Amino acid sequence: MIVCRDLVKTYRLGEMDVHALRGVSLKIDAGGFVAVMGASGSGKSTLMNIVGCLDVPTGGTYSLEGTDVSTLGENRLAEIRNSKIGFVFQNFNLITRTTAMENVQLPLFYKGIPSREQKAMALRALERVGLADRQRHHPAQLSGGQQQRVAIARALVTNPSIILADEPTGNLDSQASREIMETLTQLNREGITIILVTHEADIAGYARRTIMMKDGVILSDRDAGGVAIARVVPLEARV
Repeated sequence: MIVCRDLVKTYRLGEMDVHALRGVSLKIDAGGFVAVMGASGSGKSTLMNIVGCLDVPTGGTYSLEGTDVSTLGENRLAEIRNSKIGFVFQNFNLITRTTAMENVQLPLFYKGIPSREQKAMALRALERVGLADRQRHHPAQLSGGQQQRVAIARALVTNPSIILADEPTGNLDSQASREIMETLTQLNREGITIILVTHEADIAGYARRTIMMKDGVILSDRDAGGVAIARVVPLEARV
């Protein structure tokens, strides 16, 4: 479970304070499928960086599966990222000179897992995204959708409980986008929590919950039927 309470994130930019998050509170149950939407500057990427343990808040608390991670140091945050969270980005970030299999193996290599076990785990991850038959192909030999599925397999290979997908269909055509979202939907059915950042309403429609952000606050938080999950009140608006 993810529990964020009154998250604040302020950056110093020259002589100015930039308030990226202004008291964001939310709860995401294990196995949820949540889309986070908003224009550039809305705070959605800052929120995802904190949820992904890539950054820490200036104020407020963030609990991940019962652990308060909002005040942890970088080494402990890295341990949590490596064990609990898989990342998928708009740019596939594949190493062009290596095969699909080798790209998926990379996180396991850095964890010191023996080579034979790496290959077995990477093959299982590629099977889950339907690309076992492309394991020896290099990225240039794969379509955009296939490259993104390799990236999803790489995110899966360490068996995370959460996948954070930041604009995963941003570089894809409509058919490839559907395939990627169907893959993420299937992974969610298997019990993985999916948190998706997107600006496309049709992509957000695959989620079972949509959070809309603007100017560092949550404007709305609704389920797939449009029913409000909770009344969200910005910290600065409370008495």
